Amino acid sequence: MSDDSTSRTNLTEGDERFVTLGRISGAHGIQGWVKVHSETSPRDNIVGYSPWYLVRQGRREAWKVNAGRLQGKAVIAKLAGCNDRNAAEALSGVEITIPRSQLPAISRPGEFYWADLVGLNVVTLDGVELGHIERLFETGANDVIVVQGERERLVPYIWQQVVCEVDLDQGVMRVDWDPEF
Repeated sequence: MSDDSTSRTNLTEGDERFVTLGRISGAHGIQGWVKVHSETSPRDNIVGYSPWYLVRQGRREAWKVNAGRLQGKAVIAKLAGCNDRNAAEALSGVEITIPRSQLPAISRPGEFYWADLVGLNVVTLDGVELGHIERLFETGANDVIVVQGERERLVPYIWQQVVCEVDLDQGVMRVDWDPEF
């Protein structure tokens, strides 16, 4: 998987696809800084994207990121126009999205953004359809694909051992996986 992988995807606006990078989890201090739950890897990469498109009340609003950093284990950010604690608290719970086109190109085989994998149909090498990718998550050993079909399956993302092929154009991931698991 790629750095800056995302686990949520595909809000669209016009022809532009948006990916969710995280959410604002609260205020930090009194000068308008916000605490951020980041789904990028590494976590502080989220502050390198600007503007953020915050989704509030069904609308997407562009907010310029003036500054950001790791603060202990948390990520904090200062947004233009968010100048006090009340303004920061008003953004609590809001999703942080960016246009998919803002993500850097991937250059290595077998590396994909999570946002591009969510929604793909998952098929075994024998042609058995398992369902579609609902989400992905990290574990200590490897990333895991959550496949939703007639039941939920957890499939390890191990390139060329379990995940044999990803065809984004066809919307299919081929896996070497026993459908009984």
